[in-house]
Amino acid sequence: MQRFKVLVIDDEPGFLEMLNLALSIEGFSVIVASNAAAGLRAAYQSKPDAVLLDVMMPDMDGYEVCQRLREMTDAPIIFVTAKDTPDDILHGFSMGADDYVVKPFQISELLCRLEVSLQRTAQKHEDDPNLLFVTDSLMLDCDRREMVHGNQIVHFTPLEFAVLRLLLHHSGKVLSPDAILTQVWGYEQAGNLELVKQYIYRLRRKIEPDPDNPRYLHTVWGEGYYFDVEPPSS
Repeated sequence: MQRFKVLVIDDEPGFLEMLNLALSIEGFSVIVASNAAAGLRAAYQSKPDAVLLDVMMPDMDGYEVCQRLREMTDAPIIFVTAKDTPDDILHGFSMGADDYVVKPFQISELLCRLEVSLQRTAQKHEDDPNLLFVTDSLMLDCDRREMVHGNQIVHFTPLEFAVLRLLLHHSGKVLSPDAILTQVWGYEQAGNLELVKQYIYRLRRKIEPDPDNPRYLHTVWGEGYYFDVEPPSS
């Protein structure tokens, strides 16, 4: 079987050890992180196939971690936590989680939920086309890193394409500059706002009919950027 990589983020050493052992026995490759910051770094560096995430951690709560993870990956995220009220569970799903398991639990239940989430994600990726039709006149060719814009073919550098595809993947959602930097360049570039502005500028020059009045790549001042085929509301 494929050795799926599972990242476990939890601040309880005994719980980390238990899950590491249980998942390893089942054939998973396990990465553990004992706090939120380490978990986010591990997610970027190792690109896990799934994440098991606690809510109550000292440096950052799991809900915020989940939200940040969703800016860099579509891997399944399962909360494994003692927070068990209906509001807690609904909040977890609203942050982008795929499932929610309340402690204490049977390891067999967690394994079942993990396998179902992995299968669902694998099926989704199989269904993803290499050609993305953004509008009637815009088509993105992921294999060739180019966009057909009407009768014109627009070519992108690898980094331009990475920024564009990230924004397309989160179409309609505002991504902060740091979210874009983390996903495309890595944590070492966090805070480099000019780098993001430069690439948004370059992309607009390539795909916008009027770069000074964007139709696709919009700015929300003080928050970030988003891709949308509709013009921004006045």
